[in-house]
Amino acid sequence: MSATIKVALAGVNGRMGKVLVEAVAANPHTVLTGALEHAGSEALGLDAGHASGLKTGVTVSSDIDAVLANCDVLIDFTRPHVSGSLLPRCAERGIKMVIGTTGFDEAGKAAIAAAADTILNCTGRLVVTGIGKSGHVGHKIAATLASTGTPAFFVHPAEAAHGDLGMIVDGDVVLAISNSGESDEIAAILPALKRKNISLICITAHPESTMARHADIHLTAAVSQEACPLGLAPTSSTTAVMALGDALAVTLLRARSFTREDFALSHPAGRLGKRLLLRVADLMHSGDNSPAVTEDTPLKDAVVIMSEKGLGMLAVTSQGGRLKGILTDGDLRRLFQKCETFAGLTVNDVMHPNPKSIASDRLATEALKEMQQNHVNGLLVVEGDGILVGALNMHDLLAARIL
Repeated sequence: MSATIKVALAGVNGRMGKVLVEAVAANPHTVLTGALEHAGSEALGLDAGHASGLKTGVTVSSDIDAVLANCDVLIDFTRPHVSGSLLPRCAERGIKMVIGTTGFDEAGKAAIAAAADTILNCTGRLVVTGIGKSGHVGHKIAATLASTGTPAFFVHPAEAAHGDLGMIVDGDVVLAISNSGESDEIAAILPALKRKNISLICITAHPESTMARHADIHLTAAVSQEACPLGLAPTSSTTAVMALGDALAVTLLRARSFTREDFALSHPAGRLGKRLLLRVADLMHSGDNSPAVTEDTPLKDAVVIMSEKGLGMLAVTSQGGRLKGILTDGDLRRLFQKCETFAGLTVNDVMHPNPKSIASDRLATEALKEMQQNHVNGLLVVEGDGILVGALNMHDLLAARIL
């Protein structure tokens, strides 16, 4: 390949085509040598940069052979069926191909919408099944759906044929995955599934397969070839199915108005769950562990209490428990430098009034933000009328892995 890469673009008149024309023109290591559009395109005969206001000197053409004759790389942003026809022609010529094709035809979109609607209105659970690599992908799809608001679980088809079919009940939706659509293990349980009052959605690469024919809804996930150089290991095909599963999950997530808080409820042990669920009340030191003294407490006694509580601060309250101020270990160090004795001093004499505080029902992440913004290592926790209920410091947030 030459130092300057000769690039041809397929789908040059689309939104991504415009962006790519600009990107190729801006890169000193690439030069645009070809621009493809379908035979009926209004852009044929125009300069490839017409939509961007660029003069590339390359005319938009529908002649695939002519365009491929003078390029090192073809970047394709067309449609799946077009990509499938371009891929072997690039392979024959040793031309690298970058496929950015997205989307489905109208029938594909309708099938996805029907599948999402069926799952959304399901009165039972979504049961995912598949064998081999399709089974591994099925496990992932079931887990993604379950964590985004759609009750789902995986059933192994071989185990289903030996009793686990009882896990599937009337009202469920079954999502069966097989690239060939002819998996023996799934075919063996199809008659039993069809006798149940369930909806069957199948994902295969072959619309004429056994599974597709028996499906209430069939989703096609086909690729022109596997990424495996032997053309044997499921690679591109499994990626396509996984992407389709994610598309279903996202569609359902939006339809359910699923929120970050809902997501956190399914992930209480994860970092995100902690960030969205843990509140100040869950982490604060309260009751006997609260580092608090009244404003008339002798300073020498306060020093002992601060050491015992181990938070590096003391909340100063009125006799009624209302927060009045704060005394920190830093305050004590500075006081040691100024005074030779604490005799006669009370906490009220040395405290800082108007300390930073937070309510107990606030998120722990909000407490972290307050500390960072105010450059403090701790917050006092108060309720409505300024009554002290606890304290929280940076170490508590670190221990809870909020950071």
